[in-house]
Amino acid sequence: MHGKLIGVGVGPGDSELLTLRAVNVLRSVPVICAPRSSSERESIALSIVEDILTERRDGCRILDPVFPMTDDRDELESHWDSAARMVAAELEDGRDVAFITLGDPSIYSTFSYLQQRIEDMGFKTEMVPGVTSFTACAATAGRTLVEGDEILLVVPRVDDRFERVLRDVDACVIMKTSRHGRRAMEVVESDPRGKDVVSVANCSMDDEVVERGFASGGGYLATTLVRFREQS
Repeated sequence: MHGKLIGVGVGPGDSELLTLRAVNVLRSVPVICAPRSSSERESIALSIVEDILTERRDGCRILDPVFPMTDDRDELESHWDSAARMVAAELEDGRDVAFITLGDPSIYSTFSYLQQRIEDMGFKTEMVPGVTSFTACAATAGRTLVEGDEILLVVPRVDDRFERVLRDVDACVIMKTSRHGRRAMEVVESDPRGKDVVSVANCSMDDEVVERGFASGGGYLATTLVRFREQS
């Protein structure tokens, strides 16, 4: 019997936001795959589940492939291929592997790149949903994202598409606003409707910051929530 690759969403940062299903998987699988962005940095996802793993009496092995922060597609493909071979070796020997990822594995997660490769090799995969960063940000800020039949837009990158569709949505989530905050702010402010804007950085973590308007900092894990209001 071959093992199975399980993509486990570990939420935005607070281990109390892990689902019961995620905890049960993490307590039972023999191997955890926790990618890190470089050889110097520890996986944030691994730090979230660290207490759960240390409680295990049987222990588990940790795979920590490097998934670099780069736009070089060839380099990324090479690292994803390497990680797939690493995971496939475990699956071939009958061991399940839990790939831990921030938020939810179906939303802008590197799990998808590994999932496709593993499925192409003939192995089975599964996903355990997690609390998304933007719903956690909304809860932290005490904001409702959308109501009724309002349309929500989730934006990973601010480009021409964002400006084209903005007028047709009622609210938007702008991910990683520290990378493109000024451009996002210009586009949002050009919309004639009234708006409520709040940003959350490092949501549910010890250094969480909530501020009205666009994030003034916050690093990589900064998210901005925008709710439009028709002018009275």
